[in-house]
Amino acid sequence: MSFQRQSCIFIAAILLSACGQGNDAPSTTDPMPSDTVAPDIRGEEVSYESGGVQLKGYLAYDAARSGARPGVLVVHEWWGHNEYVRERARMLAGLGYTAFALDMYGDGKQAAHPSDAQKFMMEALADLQAAEARFLAASSVLQDHSSTDPEKIAAIGYCFGGAVVLHMARKGTDLDVVASFHGSLGTESPAEPGAFKGRMLVAHGGADPFVPQAEVDAFNREMEAAGVDLEFVTYPGVMHSFTNPGATEVGVEFDLPLRYDEAADQDSWARLQALLRETFGD
Repeated sequence: MSFQRQSCIFIAAILLSACGQGNDAPSTTDPMPSDTVAPDIRGEEVSYESGGVQLKGYLAYDAARSGARPGVLVVHEWWGHNEYVRERARMLAGLGYTAFALDMYGDGKQAAHPSDAQKFMMEALADLQAAEARFLAASSVLQDHSSTDPEKIAAIGYCFGGAVVLHMARKGTDLDVVASFHGSLGTESPAEPGAFKGRMLVAHGGADPFVPQAEVDAFNREMEAAGVDLEFVTYPGVMHSFTNPGATEVGVEFDLPLRYDEAADQDSWARLQALLRETFGD
């Protein structure tokens, strides 16, 4: 399959993922203790490049901790690199990881309207190979940071970002953990057996109209056939964009079926923490 055709398929699968834009900071943090030293969470804006495109990411880490620690890539919703994804990076830093909220659109672009979000996303994915390169460029930034153990890397994503990290897992990218939150699940390039050797978490809203049950069933069959270590969690009655505290307001504003769900947000975040601890250790 050509990259152009694969890109169109990927776009079609993701276009339905109209995620909550709100920049409200998530309230679901439960940092691990850092011995007796108070945490010193640092956030740094990072400019980097891929294919001649300038990208603007955000790196967060606890400067009070010594030594290299696992790194976590965080992929934004279709609205772009905003405060929501940065806060998730800071939450991960509070848990003892180095986190890098990457930029898939270039120049840190953010959308204020769904039409702009769709335009930015389609531009980014018009060349799927270039989109993959942007993800890998961000991974290099994270791995090269002095606080990161380059051999221990995870990737998480929300909505559009969830589809991105699942795509990279299907490609066999060397990631220890991949987690998708209310992301698209469909593909015409299913994972080959043994391609992805890490562990996977998928958190899905049972009432999400953008991800039908047939797609859920096909995804689970695909991952089983590929031998992926998958934890798939469905939250009954929960709608799309359930981890974003600003989702409900945005859904009302643009007449989109988005709704924040605090219980699902907290449970999915707790499951991610448990998976990271089990994979990397405390």
